Amino acid sequence: MKQYLSFIINGLLAVAVIVLFVLHFTTSSSGTKSVGGDKKNQSEAQDILPIAYIDVDTLLMHYQFAKDAYADLLAKSERSQNDFNKKMTQWQKEGAEFQRKYQSNAFLSRERAEQENNRLMKQRQELEELDAKLSQEFLEEQRRMNNQLIDTINTFLKAYNKEKKYQLILSNTAMDNNVLSADSVYNITAEVVELLNVRYIKK
Repeated sequence: MKQYLSFIINGLLAVAVIVLFVLHFTTSSSGTKSVGGDKKNQSEAQDILPIAYIDVDTLLMHYQFAKDAYADLLAKSERSQNDFNKKMTQWQKEGAEFQRKYQSNAFLSRERAEQENNRLMKQRQELEELDAKLSQEFLEEQRRMNNQLIDTINTFLKAYNKEKKYQLILSNTAMDNNVLSADSVYNITAEVVELLNVRYIKK
């Protein structure tokens, strides 16, 4: 509860700082300049308040590198899952066959039945270990892909901002909303996605 209250307070403070910043720059120039209105563009908004934000969810939906990376990750995961399912199905068949033989006294000796049971138990343990290994490998691959994706975006933004000269570029997602309210003129997502895709295609 305290963490939630702290988040609300910090959010309100951030909004207050932005409002003061806007008021300072809009009143210190000519007294008539305003961030409101439908005719302003991003360059005008940048002169007034040199910040911008990116809708990360939208960016990931339209950035071709992100789509390709997620498709590759999904394909690898499906291949691994299919291989695991085949091994599990085979183990289940052998287990059912063991059960049938055991109930019909088809084993030559009790020792032979115990050997087969131990073999199946060992296989089950190996399958459980394989399942855990595949899950860990998937998480590591996902982490590697996310780091690569973040690196490409950060590298691009450094070059992009040499010309744009924003003082602050915020990220905005459905799960972690850092922008509580903002005029769409400060949303640079479309331009960033377009330039990222051009850069990715050239490679």
